[in-house]
Amino acid sequence: MTSRWNPGHSAPITLQLIGPRSWTEVPALLCYEPADPFAVRIAFGDVGDDRAVVDSEEGIAWLVSRELLRAGLDRPAGEGDVRVWPAHAASDVLYLHLRAPSGEALFELSRAAVAGFLRQTEALVPSGSESELLDLDDELHVLLSNGGADPSGR
Repeated sequence: MTSRWNPGHSAPITLQLIGPRSWTEVPALLCYEPADPFAVRIAFGDVGDDRAVVDSEEGIAWLVSRELLRAGLDRPAGEGDVRVWPAHAASDVLYLHLRAPSGEALFELSRAAVAGFLRQTEALVPSGSESELLDLDDELHVLLSNGGADPSGR
């Protein structure tokens, strides 16, 4: 089993923001941490210092299901705020659609780069073993012992 504090894996990637009249290159960093084994963070912005982007409270980052990215390599996947799909079987193009209350964005990125990144995450935490890394009993205890935030204010 992977240690909860094992370093994760990150990889710089360039996304193409597809606009109505032009495309804009958007640097980003794909980040995977075994402490959050179901998620991949996409941190947008300058990736000159990988750790600075990952640790920064500034900038824009989206959490995306690792399984959703994996499924989107071969077929349309996702509903609602995050959708991923390949352009077609023989292409290196993958589309990523993100929607938030403030707007939406459609990106084109390298399918091979995402597949390579996901292979590295599999080496850290094989699919199907993610729940072994989570200490659900401790998390539940914190929530039930009033250690978690109560959204109702009670």
